[in-house]
Amino acid sequence: QVQLAESGGGLVEAGGSLRLSCAASGRTFSMYHMGWFRQAPGKEREFVAAIRGSGDYTDYADSVKGRFTISRDNAKNTAYLQMNSLKPEDTAVYYCAARGGLLWTGIRNADEYAYWGQGTQVTVSS
Repeated sequence: QVQLAESGGGLVEAGGSLRLSCAASGRTFSMYHMGWFRQAPGKEREFVAAIRGSGDYTDYADSVKGRFTISRDNAKNTAYLQMNSLKPEDTAVYYCAARGGLLWTGIRNADEYAYWGQGTQVTVSS
C-alpha cells in the first residue's frame, strides 16, 4: 500500500507560480512511477505529467510543456510539480498518483495508477 497526500494548492493570479508536493508513505517510493493529473469542473480527469521511479525520464501533456516541471526526491518520498506561467485554464483539482512496476507504456492513462491522493485545488484568476 502507498498513501499519497498533496499540498501546495491555492489561489494565484495568471502568470504566477505554484509548487505542488506529493508526500508518499508506505512501500519503497522509488519503485513507483509518479503522475500528476487534474480535473476541472465538468471535465474529465486529464494527464498533466509523469516521472519514472528513478527520476531519469519525464513526460508532459502538450498543454503544460515548457511551463510545468515534474520532479521527485526519493530520499524524501516526495514528488513535486512546479507550475509557472499559470493560466486560468489551469484551474482544477490536482491529483498525484503512483504506478508500480517497470513499464512506462501507458503512463498517461489514469487507469494504470493504483494509488491516488485526495487532491489539491489550484485556482488561477485572470
